[in-house]
Amino acid sequence: MSHDMIALTMFSTMMLMLMTGQRVFGAIGFVASVAGILLWGVGGEAIPFSAAMKLMKWYPLLTLPMFVFMGYVMSESRIADDLYRMFHVWMGPVRGGLAIGTIALMVLISAMNGLSVAGMAIGATIALPELLRRGYDKIMVTGVIQAGSSLGILVPPSVVLVLYAMIARQPVGQLWLAGVFPGLMMAGLFALYIWLRCLVQPELGPAMDRAEREQYTMAEKLRLLRAGILPIIIFLVMMVPFVKGWTSLVESSAVGALASFTAAVLKGRMTREVFEVSVRQTLGISCMFMWIILAAMAFGAIFDGLGAVKAIENLFTEKLGLSPWVILILMQLSFLVMGTFLDDTAMLVIVAPLYVPLVGELGFDLIWYGVLYTITTQIAYMTPPFGYNLFLMRAMAPPQISMRDIYRSIIPFVAVMILALAIVMAFPGVAMWLPNHIYGK
Repeated sequence: MSHDMIALTMFSTMMLMLMTGQRVFGAIGFVASVAGILLWGVGGEAIPFSAAMKLMKWYPLLTLPMFVFMGYVMSESRIADDLYRMFHVWMGPVRGGLAIGTIALMVLISAMNGLSVAGMAIGATIALPELLRRGYDKIMVTGVIQAGSSLGILVPPSVVLVLYAMIARQPVGQLWLAGVFPGLMMAGLFALYIWLRCLVQPELGPAMDRAEREQYTMAEKLRLLRAGILPIIIFLVMMVPFVKGWTSLVESSAVGALASFTAAVLKGRMTREVFEVSVRQTLGISCMFMWIILAAMAFGAIFDGLGAVKAIENLFTEKLGLSPWVILILMQLSFLVMGTFLDDTAMLVIVAPLYVPLVGELGFDLIWYGVLYTITTQIAYMTPPFGYNLFLMRAMAPPQISMRDIYRSIIPFVAVMILALAIVMAFPGVAMWLPNHIYGK
């Protein structure tokens, strides 16, 4: 059997198992183990499992539970509530201001947690009811929550970029820095769209009335501002020493976890229940990611042994005559298709053994490609008919928001995200300037 047929058989078997509802790491690890035995005979099963030792020796893996714990402490201790009250008071007088403030809230939640699910949960439970109560258009604000929550997988400390770094064997710090400007640019584009839309159609996002604005004194506004700045201070305490080179990535993650824990204690919100929930959730998420990473590395070990990546590269470039940029665009389109029925980690694990080496062979920077993958995943999350975020939003939204409303709400925001993806593809410096500057490339 040729390398092309072996690769096709492995991928089709894996996809079939996933469609039957098998766990991602179980399906991928099983295919890798069986392929190792069938292709190499006795002892072949040791090839994929040798990835376990590589995983356990990968020191930056320690950052994963630290950042997840930091995020859960910040969300469970209701610091996000303080953030939203701050944006409510300071942005309320502007047309569409609360929706713009919700995007800013999502950016800060992303810097606290690194997972899109956290932003979705906070946005749907805190921001959405308040926006609807104040007369905001339900279709627009539903799109705001979904688009804003997607920033969690791009703005550092993104857990998805940590996963990509482990599988692609790239520095986590450079990937995080590469995600800063694209993430802020996308948030800025969302805010600009909301402002322009409400400028043309003021009824979509009415400003806070004068009587309510006068209820808040300057002292109250400053108190809320101090409460809202706390997450920013925690983020700076964690990231500045790392950027300056005073601490390693792992040390910075420990600083962030300790700072969030200390903040919750000082605010009197670190109860036994909050601590227990944060630890349990951290353990569950960390174990899930470790199993997925292990399965991906096992699958990649078999692919490396086959030389299948080289065979597929020859198929695209020599037999089909496709240019590197056409191949790259086709890869991004495949993510959009897979995003209709898979989450971001599953997509990365399935295609990483093929795409990541192929991108390197085509001459593209793997740090830059990590940002492209993440943005494309954000788009795939929100693309009908089966986008992951669409059904998550339906589960959390109030009854008056239908599935049709949710589908309609994401159209303009998906267009903005495609624009952001095109900008990063056309101008790689948007993503690469900061890591190149910090690391002196």
